[in-house]
Amino acid sequence: MKLNYRRTILVGLAFLSICVFWQFYDNEIPKILKNTFHLGETWTGVIMALDNVLALFLLPFFGALSDKTHTGIGKRMPYILLGTALSVIFLMLLIGVANRPGRLALFIVILLCLLVSMGIYRSPAVSLMPDLTPAPLRSKANAVINLMGTVGAIYTLIMIKVLLKEPADGSLADYMPLALSIVVCMVITVCVLYLTISEKKLGLKDGMAAAQADTGKEENGAESTESVPMSAPVKKSMIFLLISVFLWFTAYNAVTTAFSRYVEQVWDLHNGAYADCLMVATIAAVLSYIPIGQISSHIGRKKTILIGVALMSICYLAGSFVPHFSFGINIMFAVIGFGWAAINVNSYPMVVEMSKAGDIGKFTGTYYTFSMAAQVFTPIFSGFLLEYVSYRTLFPYAFVFSTLAFITMLMVHHGDSRPVPAKSRLENFDVDD
Repeated sequence: MKLNYRRTILVGLAFLSICVFWQFYDNEIPKILKNTFHLGETWTGVIMALDNVLALFLLPFFGALSDKTHTGIGKRMPYILLGTALSVIFLMLLIGVANRPGRLALFIVILLCLLVSMGIYRSPAVSLMPDLTPAPLRSKANAVINLMGTVGAIYTLIMIKVLLKEPADGSLADYMPLALSIVVCMVITVCVLYLTISEKKLGLKDGMAAAQADTGKEENGAESTESVPMSAPVKKSMIFLLISVFLWFTAYNAVTTAFSRYVEQVWDLHNGAYADCLMVATIAAVLSYIPIGQISSHIGRKKTILIGVALMSICYLAGSFVPHFSFGINIMFAVIGFGWAAINVNSYPMVVEMSKAGDIGKFTGTYYTFSMAAQVFTPIFSGFLLEYVSYRTLFPYAFVFSTLAFITMLMVHHGDSRPVPAKSRLENFDVDD
């Protein structure tokens, strides 16, 4: 059994387009709220949590809805096309009012519309991979999907460095060139996906074959399309895994959301300098995704995740004692990138492994419900600590929640990968169809 890398890369274009947007959103929207509308850290955190509040309802809803959708272009593709079209329209409208201090209410209304548009297609887009990939290969496939997402994040960071400059006279930055670069990338990638992946045809041919050939079934009948209740042991593992997802996202999102302001307040770095550290982390993740997919197929998904969480906890602890920027920060963020890759490659496949084929969209939405719940909680709580205690609480905060995630992950005993032995030694070298 071997992974079709070409097809997986094309399927990953949807996730690339999503990550292009969210890299911009996480890093620049807080700065717009602060610099244009002069909001404090707590209210900025509240507004930044809106996308996650909406996601709690939108992602499970559209994930489950896409499970039941049947059209001439597939069940996921209609949501991907509609969500992308609406998102690029509202993004351009949002940037049109980003430099108008008196338009905060309008900015928030447009932002809400943009977030709903993104919520329409995130779960369906992510569900495409398990739809077309046998369970034993999903960690490898998810490594490719996350690699594509990281490429999208790197693209946005590069555009921030090239296109976004803070005027010397103290006036507000012009976000229109950056927004145009994001819109163009989103439109092109989704168009290529639509033109190269015939979801309905491939779903009928490969989805059924994947379910039949699947040797990684859980005891509750995972990958079966029958309505079989999840057994108590599997349900317990699912609960602890989802709690772990909440905890490590609480830690990681606190850092990524506040880091652009942290470097200004603590390390006195300006003009998008934060992008350098984040780019180191994303490049490290890019280099790690494929090797991690291979590692997890040998030592298992759970062990790989535990290694990643442990490395990130150590880095968060080390970051707590860094008084000013130095070269060692880049090494720290490189390790964080590796650790985050180890988590992302394996956590979502573990959730899907414990579900059944007919509920992939539903459980994809459930996975994102817990990750987004963390991102509702953490900008508000961490923002309160940053504003009323100290910016230096950021890394200790991340260390505490990351360590808790390690503990809860130890309680997960299902959803791990089961390597499928090759029919011959030569088959071990196969990488594509």
